[in-house]
Amino acid sequence: MNRLAAALIAYAVLGVLAWVTISDTRVRAVPLGILALFAVKSVLRRHEVMHPDKAEDDESKDLAESR
Repeated sequence: MNRLAAALIAYAVLGVLAWVTISDTRVRAVPLGILALFAVKSVLRRHEVMHPDKAEDDESKDLAESR
C-alpha cells in the first residue's frame, strides 16, 4: 500500500470517527471539512510530486504569455 492510499484511508477513518462521536450537525461539518481539505491537499501534492516537469512547463508558459 502506498503512502497516499494510507493517508486517504486514515482521513476516512477519522471522518467516520468524527461522524459517530459528534452529534451536532453544524459542529460535525467542521472536522469533516478540515479532513476533506487535507485529502484534497494530499492528492494535489502527490500529483505535483509525480509530475514535477509539467508544473515547471506550465509556469514557464505563463511567464512567456505575460511578456
